[in-house]
Amino acid sequence: MAIQVGQPAPDFTLRDTEKNTVTLSEQRGKNVLLLFFPLAFTSTCTKELCMMRDNIAAYVGLEAQVYGISVDSLFSLKKFKEEQRLNFPLLSDFNKVASTAYQAIYDHWYNDMDGVSKRSAFVIDREGIVRYAEVLENASEIPDFNAIQRCLKEIN
Repeated sequence: MAIQVGQPAPDFTLRDTEKNTVTLSEQRGKNVLLLFFPLAFTSTCTKELCMMRDNIAAYVGLEAQVYGISVDSLFSLKKFKEEQRLNFPLLSDFNKVASTAYQAIYDHWYNDMDGVSKRSAFVIDREGIVRYAEVLENASEIPDFNAIQRCLKEIN
């Protein structure tokens, strides 16, 4: 069953590109935007995350902590973050724990790559409740960032 608005956000612990652990439940008290993306260094993922980089001030102003999440290794994510000068943490879901918990994972994807994160966006409020959920089946589409910003304004 897909993640529903109003339900508690599934907890997870993942590593960022600096090898630190990030646990979602430890983010309570903050609004959180989770952006699952298929693979670093691909065209749409680069476009999406660079859009976030260029507009991060709007999300900081809405008191939201942004995390990008993919099944890439933390090593490839570190290189991607450096090359694109991304100004928010990227988390490695190499073992597919978070992508599976959020039902944001392809069973079968392009060129027989199984278990790749679906492009998805989730807003989690300060109490750990999902307030926005968008899981895209088509990896070339980008989440509705206007709707995400409206949601963040409403919960502030």
